[in-house]
Amino acid sequence: MNKKLAAALSGGAVLVLALSGCSDDGDDGKVDAWAKAFCDQAQPQFQKRADAQQAIISTHADSKPAEVQKADSKAFQDIADTQKALAKAVESGGVPPIENGEQLQKDAVKELNATATAYEGLRKQVDALDPKDQQKFADGLQDVAVGLKKIEKMNQDALGKLQSGELRDAMAKQPGCQRATPSPVPTASASPAAGAGASSPAAKPSGSASASVSASASSSGKPE
Repeated sequence: MNKKLAAALSGGAVLVLALSGCSDDGDDGKVDAWAKAFCDQAQPQFQKRADAQQAIISTHADSKPAEVQKADSKAFQDIADTQKALAKAVESGGVPPIENGEQLQKDAVKELNATATAYEGLRKQVDALDPKDQQKFADGLQDVAVGLKKIEKMNQDALGKLQSGELRDAMAKQPGCQRATPSPVPTASASPAAGAGASSPAAKPSGSASASVSASASSSGKPE
């Protein structure tokens, strides 16, 4: 019931990990140094996020509403925590040594923190659902879908602040900013296609968050 929600989350989850290209060797190394400092701090957060997405995937189609609620709640909170940590990584790294670096830093920190707050809001929304009433639970997931769609766009904008010019190229070379592979989970209930979608940093936003959660809602609305 939940693997499509994971696909929706993965769409805008790790844009910064999809970086590619080569850095201009003409700089004095300051951009590379900033990128390394950020990516070294960010890598554990990218891993945590990948694991949170995998946890949602592992809540398979036959899971009960209470199990889905628990998995989604933890995943949303984990993702919120990663957003806060990424904001701190951008802030602690100092002003990026590029044109308009100070404004870029301020904007990225602000938007990452705003996205974290929004994910926490989704977590509270999921926590407030009544898993004992399957129809109401399904209706509640529809509302979650609306919020998720908005947050996906916020997340793209926040991480997009770091994907420009020299900074983008420098980050592409850092091991810490490469694709994070989800850690193994006890049960493998998701299909290979679903797993690949969540772990791939190159996955593009599908724009179907509402439909994704709607699929989960439809399933949870069925009588056991």
